[in-house]
Amino acid sequence: MHTLQKIGLALFAAALLLFTATLGLEKYELSEARLSNAIDNTYHVDAIVAAAKEEGILGNNYASSFSFVPVVEDLFREAGANLKTTPPANFPADGNRADYELPSWKAKNYLLPVVKKASTGPVSAQPVLFWWLTVGLGILGGLLYILPKFNLIPGIKHDHLYHRSLTRGLRLSVRGFFLGATILGVLVYGIYYMGKDYFWPGITVLIGLLITGLVFWVQRSAWRTPAKSAAPDITGWLGVGAGLYLIAFYVLLYWSPQHITSWMLLADPLSYTLNGGEASQWFLYGMLYTLVILVMGVRMFAKYMHNKYQQIRTASVMFFQTAFAFLIPEILVRLNYPYYDFKNIWPLNYTFFFDWNLDNLINSGGLGIFMLGWGIALIVLGVPIITYFYGKRWYCSWVCGCGGLAETVGDPYRQLSDKSLRAWQYERWIIHAVLVFAVIMTMGVLYSYLPKNEVWFSRGNFLLLMIFTLAGAMGYAWYRWRKGGVDIGATGMYMGLGVTVLLIGISGYHWATESEQFFFLSSGETRQWYGFLIGSAFAGVVGTGFYPLMGNRVWCRFGCPLAAYLGLVQRFKSRFRITTNGGQCISCGNCSTYCEMGIDVRWYAQRGQDIVRSSCVGCGVCSAVCPRGVLRLENSSVDIDERATEVRALHISEERGVELY
Repeated sequence: MHTLQKIGLALFAAALLLFTATLGLEKYELSEARLSNAIDNTYHVDAIVAAAKEEGILGNNYASSFSFVPVVEDLFREAGANLKTTPPANFPADGNRADYELPSWKAKNYLLPVVKKASTGPVSAQPVLFWWLTVGLGILGGLLYILPKFNLIPGIKHDHLYHRSLTRGLRLSVRGFFLGATILGVLVYGIYYMGKDYFWPGITVLIGLLITGLVFWVQRSAWRTPAKSAAPDITGWLGVGAGLYLIAFYVLLYWSPQHITSWMLLADPLSYTLNGGEASQWFLYGMLYTLVILVMGVRMFAKYMHNKYQQIRTASVMFFQTAFAFLIPEILVRLNYPYYDFKNIWPLNYTFFFDWNLDNLINSGGLGIFMLGWGIALIVLGVPIITYFYGKRWYCSWVCGCGGLAETVGDPYRQLSDKSLRAWQYERWIIHAVLVFAVIMTMGVLYSYLPKNEVWFSRGNFLLLMIFTLAGAMGYAWYRWRKGGVDIGATGMYMGLGVTVLLIGISGYHWATESEQFFFLSSGETRQWYGFLIGSAFAGVVGTGFYPLMGNRVWCRFGCPLAAYLGLVQRFKSRFRITTNGGQCISCGNCSTYCEMGIDVRWYAQRGQDIVRSSCVGCGVCSAVCPRGVLRLENSSVDIDERATEVRALHISEERGVELY
């Protein structure tokens, strides 16, 4: 290892250690002044202060957030109970009880600002200094480690990927343990986090069992012996440690942000500069997200010096993340406009059709209306039209922030994606199940939001639109399938038909009866569970935390509903494909090794078959690592309706000789 790289690695390790240690450097003071700075309701402040005085803890100091938070939560509960039974003495007789009562949901919203305002210590006193000692030093260390790579001879180098403890992956038993423990932990914690609601965890378990049954018995995976893992017999424990750190980070970020207020304090100066306010956990996340993409993007430039396509693509994801996902939304907030990421598309942006977001956009004047129209246009026109010409790569590999993180930070782990047939079968069922969940949730949210008859876009008209859209999309898919234009299995097509008929039937029922709840579900509860299970647990905890354990595109491959939507368009009607020259293939396996989407590219290359898989994100790495130029990214409509029905390979028989298919 180069001396400069050793220095960079040491600096990065020191920065990461100090960054983690900052969570224990702050103390927390429970005082009336600090409570008043965090809570803008004087009735609530007075009740909490009175409860603290009664307990004799007002003015106390606490050594950590883990000792401070339980005390504050108890005070909130006591204050809420007192306010519910005894109104404040100075409250007007004709006032609304909601102005002074303190329900649990409101107390939960108070927790983070109270903990942050109660912080006292070196980080809150010198946030800029600690930013440079942690984030700044980490950036410097990362760049010092990466820069010597530009002096290497251009070209792909395996660099002992399966011999390094950080990148060689896990044995099947260890990987299964981590995945099973994470799923079980998320479901159990979800029951607690959501107030002992067992319905959606139960539905999740049932769907999981159904998918497992389909994979193992209907698709006969139980009678096959697919390749289990990309990893060797020895487990990479350093990678396990990296995965656990990422998982812990996402758990705290999503569900316990009150314990990472020290990190938010570090980001406060930059937040004030960009949006004029304090840093929330989401600003902190956006800042870290953008910086790691930029630093690891430099690594991508060094790794793919020999490939201009990869360099341009990397520059694109760096630009879109920095400008569209981070800077522009923060500046919009400073200008008193809604926070809006212009590149984020439903259903990945699952909150787009939520009532609060629609109200914000509609009430924000001309720019807000433009944002609403822009978002709808991307869904209805942008996705099908651009995907027709360029495949899903235009978004997944060039624009998307999730893809940008996977391609940069996750690139060292791309070889860990499971290429087995069983993994592919799971992938297809799970990702489309998430898409169905997103559609049902959005239909329920819009159904409850729209008026009954006052305007042209009423509930009834919305349901009619959904009926015609679902029927048209499924009808076209069925027509293409019956013609043999796509090689989708009968089980998958009939399952899709059944789900479509179910949604059309439910929509028709609600159109006729005008019942209040869509699909007999509470839209609020459904979207809360979607946010918990999909938006947080799947996309964050598993999707990113499992980079060192299962590869860098776990979320994109198995869970992203937008990737599923783009993939359906790409599969049924897109000019994009990866063409192969089978006669030049030497079966080295580089293409399959580096495919982050779990596609066994070599299998296609050996047969001279175009790769038209719906999961392919068109990253082009398979082409970049091929030593023979076998693979090319192409756009052509010559055989768009039947390209998946024939395999271009040589077939030799005594009767017919040699034929090219």
